Amino acid sequence: MSSIIVAILVFGLIVLIHELGHFIFAKMNGIAVVEFSVGMGPRLLHIKKGETTYSIKLFPLGGSCMMLGEDEENPDDRAFQNKSIPARMSVIAAGPVFNFILAFLLSLVLVGISGYDTTYIKEVTEGSPAYEAGMRSGDKLLKINGENVSMYQEYILYKLMKPDEKMNQVEFSRTDPQTGNQEIQTVTVTPQYSEESKKYLIGILIAPENKKAANAGELIKHGYMEMEYDVKLTVKSLGMLFTGKASVNDLSGPVGIVVMIDDSVKAGLTVSAVAALMNVISMCILLSANLGVMNLLPIPALDGGRLLFLIIEAIRGKRMDPEKEGLVNMISMAALMALMIFVVFNDINRFI
Repeated sequence: MSSIIVAILVFGLIVLIHELGHFIFAKMNGIAVVEFSVGMGPRLLHIKKGETTYSIKLFPLGGSCMMLGEDEENPDDRAFQNKSIPARMSVIAAGPVFNFILAFLLSLVLVGISGYDTTYIKEVTEGSPAYEAGMRSGDKLLKINGENVSMYQEYILYKLMKPDEKMNQVEFSRTDPQTGNQEIQTVTVTPQYSEESKKYLIGILIAPENKKAANAGELIKHGYMEMEYDVKLTVKSLGMLFTGKASVNDLSGPVGIVVMIDDSVKAGLTVSAVAALMNVISMCILLSANLGVMNLLPIPALDGGRLLFLIIEAIRGKRMDPEKEGLVNMISMAALMALMIFVVFNDINRFI
């Protein structure tokens, strides 16, 4: 039960921040907001202040910032459709951007308390391709084939997404023990095939080493990297879905997310309450980054689709037919709801 409450709070925070982005920029651009709500379905609580009704609804799985003249013609000067294209684009883009800002701020908290894991090379097998290329234990791995792997999570993600890719070019840093100066080197290696692991290896063992941010600059740097990692994870997961390496059966909906949050809380509590809180914050960062990326997809009914319509309007020099645009958005929303229902039932079947 406690995990369900935590999940509701997480969902509520992420949706609130997203809709708050739309709300703030709507007000900044002189657009009338009819209703600002967290949740979907029937209203549980509501209060009207000025022109806006603020609502909390029954199902904590969404939210909305309903603006005057958002989907229909309205002669009022404060109607959404009567504002300039840049003004409307800023309002639409603000929701995903606020999710990225939330993910970044939470990443600062996570890194500030828990630190960050680096990719130090614990061991280099003597005579291996890496050893012959000049790599030694104590070096810090930075890039593999041009892709950043300076965080341990990035290294694991690289291995997960590209298990069969050969490490032909490796960038690493080495610290001079006497001066403390760092030297960055890039070497070319020729991986050797291992019959034991059935993979091409270069002969290094990576061990994560947890470090604390030494100053504000380092905290901001690694906080941004933490947020960036979750964005990359979302984008690469979508790429796997579109290329057929993953299927819709691998998607998780609200039920799956509640289960994951529950598992994170339980795993953290075996260590301490702080560890459980850090796990929840980590999940919140991932979900907020995920929502930001997903909403920027150029799909009608999502923020990305609405931005696409505005770009088309800017190119054409006139609005698309509101009825046709509304019909496309309605069909897209129906398809998204059908997908959500499928994912929910898939979650239930998977976990029961």
